[in-house]
Amino acid sequence: MSALDLLSGDAQTFLTKVWASRTHLHRTDPDRLVGLLSLADADHLITGSAIRTPAVRLAKDGSVLPESSYTRKGATLAGKPLTGLVDPRRTLALFEAGATVVLQGLHRYHPPLTDLVADLELELGHPVQANAYLTPPGAQGFAVHTDSHDVFVFQTAGSKRWEVHGTDGPEEILLEPGCSLYLPAGTPHAARTEDTVSLHVTIGINQLTWRGLVRRSVEQLLEQVPDRHLPAGYLDDPAELVDGLADQLAALADDVRRIDPAAAAETEIRRFLSSRPTRVAGGLADALAVASIAEDTRLSRRPGHPFVLLDRGDQVVVLLGDRELTVPGRVRPALEEVRVRGSLTPSDLAEHLDPAGRLVLCRRLVREGLLAVEA
Repeated sequence: MSALDLLSGDAQTFLTKVWASRTHLHRTDPDRLVGLLSLADADHLITGSAIRTPAVRLAKDGSVLPESSYTRKGATLAGKPLTGLVDPRRTLALFEAGATVVLQGLHRYHPPLTDLVADLELELGHPVQANAYLTPPGAQGFAVHTDSHDVFVFQTAGSKRWEVHGTDGPEEILLEPGCSLYLPAGTPHAARTEDTVSLHVTIGINQLTWRGLVRRSVEQLLEQVPDRHLPAGYLDDPAELVDGLADQLAALADDVRRIDPAAAAETEIRRFLSSRPTRVAGGLADALAVASIAEDTRLSRRPGHPFVLLDRGDQVVVLLGDRELTVPGRVRPALEEVRVRGSLTPSDLAEHLDPAGRLVLCRRLVREGLLAVEA
């Protein structure tokens, strides 16, 4: 099951909702979602991990609380000041008094959500982030508001009642573990707990748009437009401005027509992939094991790791996010085999490469982080 399927169910049904800019409620096995961030996980992050702001913020009755109300003063590390360190006791006291604890940027430091977000980014081609909201019974952290990005919400502990405003007016939706809710950007919403504590995760999708792609494709051409002063006297003779502008726009239009869409699309792909976080969790163990990789060593694709192949005549460029490889074109069938398999051994590539070649390729892909040595 893909990351998108987990959150939305049937992908085609979900996309139909997205195209119609409508909310979408999906129910699945609670254990699959609870396992991404349990109440125990949140407890550990808040009380046992030395977490710091801005990874944590608190809100109550629609207002964000000042950091000074839940952080420690005078903390040090190796003799140097440690700012923004969350004080667990003060945080818990505010939580008991009705404050919502927000865990921000969980995709950067909580492995289950790191993997989910990385998979979603590759499936969707849009930047994704993850936050979580821990709210005590009978409380509300934020008033009715909208988000500038699309959001998946899923409940992992307790329940929360959502007020969602659509074209047909407000609707109440009760989220419980196993429920996920999709909210298109700009959807007014708010949520409140009732008799139980609530922990929910929001997956924010920061949309890349056609307008942005076109802007990035032509911005270098705009830089080439002369930055000279407009002609003096154009207020008395507007034709001077009209004629000059017509010439500049005609020249720009000619330049735009010469843009290679394939090259511009590749630039966009490279820009997106190279801006994603490096995916090398477990890389130390792989570095220690890479020299001993043999024909029967079991290897697996690292979750959420980019892997895009671009043909370059008799060569293939392999985009791996923060780096790229250039290999002979004859290696492409072996790379395709790696791409379609979640797990493999070097011997599985026997149809495409000789023994030495497939060991070299597999070891290189382990060093580059695409493949991991299974324990």
